[in-house]
Amino acid sequence: MAASIPGIHHVTCITKDVQKCTDFYVGVLGLRFIKKSINQDLPDTYHIYFGDYLGTPGTAMTFFGWPTWPRQKAGSGQVTTVSFAVPAGALDFWSSRLKKLGVDHRRTSRFDAGAIVLRDADGIELELVGQASDDRWKPWHESPVDRDHAIRGFHSVTLTVAESAATLDLLTSTMGFRKGQKAGNRTRLETGAGGPHAVVDVVESPEGPVGEETVGTVHHVAWRTPDAEAQVSWRDLLMRSGRNVTPVIDRWYFKSIYFREPGGVLFEIATDGPGFTVDEPPEKLGATLSLPPWFQVRRDQLDEILPPIVVPTTATTEGHSPACHAAGP
Repeated sequence: MAASIPGIHHVTCITKDVQKCTDFYVGVLGLRFIKKSINQDLPDTYHIYFGDYLGTPGTAMTFFGWPTWPRQKAGSGQVTTVSFAVPAGALDFWSSRLKKLGVDHRRTSRFDAGAIVLRDADGIELELVGQASDDRWKPWHESPVDRDHAIRGFHSVTLTVAESAATLDLLTSTMGFRKGQKAGNRTRLETGAGGPHAVVDVVESPEGPVGEETVGTVHHVAWRTPDAEAQVSWRDLLMRSGRNVTPVIDRWYFKSIYFREPGGVLFEIATDGPGFTVDEPPEKLGATLSLPPWFQVRRDQLDEILPPIVVPTTATTEGHSPACHAAGP
């Protein structure tokens, strides 16, 4: 069996407006804009990335910018909630901050941890969970959110599926996840060392609507693997277990394989390296349009096609700006 998956690598979603998306994830949530690139499968559209100072695996929230696509709510066969980890004592700060910025939210708790539920500018459901680890987090000192309260990366993702048995079997029997607590139709699993970055909740929802790939939904969740050799082992194992897995695809910042779990959620397994500093120094991440070498010939054309993105600064996010801080669609 391949080595255990350490946890979440990144989560990729679909946005209608890359500027409003950037305003929200930088200006409201305080993440760093770490990469402005293109969707390598639809190269006349953006792929933008937010994360900690370096975009450390386990912190990167990414978006395809598809402005002409319709907007729709998530459903079964998709990741329906993306949960970020914040320090346990930070929830009051976040509740106050979101209220000040006009972002609708509510407090809740799940499996002994407090959380805040909100939606981003495209209506994607997010959580801020008061359970965090600083082990791999690299703080961005220019964030509008101070270090003591800042998002540390992902806590977990929630998969909603019509029938959960086959999904749970793949996660536990093939991918090495361990079952944890269960509450109603929700089952929690952990991988690697467990804890923040390494948690997935599976919700069984046979009556709910079937999700569609569109604006306001999560496109896929990527799981970490340390290197290309381990990734090939994962591909072989998944193929033997009956999954239809893509060949290894070079995404420049990491190598990827993709497959759908039995409930329909698109999974990726991505290598930890080489990382986002492969083509920009750490202090300049996100400053220019970054293209893999095989797309450099299209740079002039892309510069004309792609709209500019203005990244909020601390100075511009201290005041309330409803247009930049929309809580939902």
